[in-house]
Amino acid sequence: MSSPHALLKAAEIEAMTPVVSTHSLNANAVRHCKSLGDATGLTGFGFHRIELMPGRDSSEYHRHHYEEECVYVLAGHGQALIDEQAHAIGPGDFLGFARNGPAHVITNTGDAPLVLLVAGQRLEQDICDYPHRRKRLYVRGEQGDLVDFEAIVPD
Repeated sequence: MSSPHALLKAAEIEAMTPVVSTHSLNANAVRHCKSLGDATGLTGFGFHRIELMPGRDSSEYHRHHYEEECVYVLAGHGQALIDEQAHAIGPGDFLGFARNGPAHVITNTGDAPLVLLVAGQRLEQDICDYPHRRKRLYVRGEQGDLVDFEAIVPD
């Protein structure tokens, strides 16, 4: 008997081939991702098992204006840069980033894969700032516009 679409058994997750992707603004942000939410048909938020190899980042240092996201560390050791403050992280640690919260990025500082459960909203519209790059991403559905901070004109 096969499992319902809503259930992913541990063996099925283990057998999934991770999608390897690199963040468009950070060549060091290489993620090995198994999208558990996509595999079960979730559309309102993403739920991912992500592995970062030693020395790799999770993304570009960023903050969301409207979406919320969170991270639970399953294995390995790393560093979370949150509002320019570095914090050691390891198994059992939880990070929660509320809408309009602090900028952040995670780096694997260990010598083994850093394994994370990452969840976040998938709103139709969001604004994401990349402070170190001085860029802002305006998201609308599947499209986005990336602009330099200097090009933003307040209304």
